[in-house]
Amino acid sequence: MQFHIKDEALADEGLKQIEWADWQMPVLRQIRERFEREKPLQGIRIGACLHVTKETANLMRTLIAGGAQVALCASNPLSTQDEVAAALVKHFGVPVFAIRGEDTETYYKHIHAVLDIQPDITMDDGADLVSTLHKERRDQLAKVRGGTEETTTGVIRLRSMAREGVLAYPIIAVNDAYTKFLFDNRYGTGQSAIDGILRATNFLLAGSTIVVAGYGWCGRGIAMRARGMGARVIVTEVNPLRALEAVMDGFEVMPMAEAAEKGDVFVTATGDVRVITVEHMLKMKDGAIVCNAGHFDVEVDVKGLRQVATKVRRIRPSVDEFTLPNGKRIFLLAEGRLVNLAAAEGHPAAVMDMSFANQALSVAYLAQHAHELAKDVYPVPRELDEEVARLKLESMGIKIDTLTPEQQRYLSSWEEGTE
Repeated sequence: MQFHIKDEALADEGLKQIEWADWQMPVLRQIRERFEREKPLQGIRIGACLHVTKETANLMRTLIAGGAQVALCASNPLSTQDEVAAALVKHFGVPVFAIRGEDTETYYKHIHAVLDIQPDITMDDGADLVSTLHKERRDQLAKVRGGTEETTTGVIRLRSMAREGVLAYPIIAVNDAYTKFLFDNRYGTGQSAIDGILRATNFLLAGSTIVVAGYGWCGRGIAMRARGMGARVIVTEVNPLRALEAVMDGFEVMPMAEAAEKGDVFVTATGDVRVITVEHMLKMKDGAIVCNAGHFDVEVDVKGLRQVATKVRRIRPSVDEFTLPNGKRIFLLAEGRLVNLAAAEGHPAAVMDMSFANQALSVAYLAQHAHELAKDVYPVPRELDEEVARLKLESMGIKIDTLTPEQQRYLSSWEEGTE
């Protein structure tokens, strides 16, 4: 396949969306201008499995400007913006394999189509591309120099592969860059998850009780934004340190079995399976809203819910009503998939600016240094992370202090202390 998208006729509308996002992505734009001059990716083939959004399109443009040949597929069946996929094909010549709502079989066919370009570098969001490569296309592994991973769930999978000694090439965990998780995960997910809930339901958050499962950076952001809109927030956790932090931040903390009876809206953000079970949903109020902000559709037991429901109907776009044996109704958003992308547009372009700047710089770093790295998961080099932060501040018109030579000497010396 040269490409597989919904409709090429959507391309001009997609181009407008890409241009709209580009205006809000000044850091990536500066990197693209530099790549255009320096061509750090000349001759490099990049296979990318990412959310096919207007922001991702600008990342693809940046890689192409650097001299790369790219192919792109979706990292989630419901996150593709079809008009953007069409614009990438028509206006930028990118082979895109992504259709919003594609079934699982098509989803993996698209991953294989990207792997057919024989990538030198992989870009992943959730590690489905990497795991497929390791399981089913092992003959290609020797050619791959390195890869990047965008999200927490993918990093967890890759670290497991590294521990077991099966990871075949080095991967940079873009998710762990300060300019990614402190901003993308917290402010991006915080805003976009609430946006997805509101677009799907038009539910009044003020005065309601929202249960946030998981108090990592994504959960922190969701809890913060929900409280800001007047909701009472309950946090559920398994990690005592994060639970304690949630308490100190002013949130109620309790087990999901208790929270199930109290919440009006439930949002999972843990990266683990069956965080909300059928047993929990049977305890919920009539009309409880359940959704997932984690990468994979495994955090809510959707299969179990379908098995016990006496009636299921699509009541609104992105909202399925499940009638339970006890007569109560559960409203599941976006089929239990990533609510911020399936029911809304995902993170704001201004925050993806930093995440994708990290992606672009990390790929350029791998093109030069991958041969020096062992087969492991690495953080984004600190100097790249700080460069992204510096460029972002500069684009916002914000200046900061610099250390004087005296201050630098003091911080590097152990001899000076109380005077």
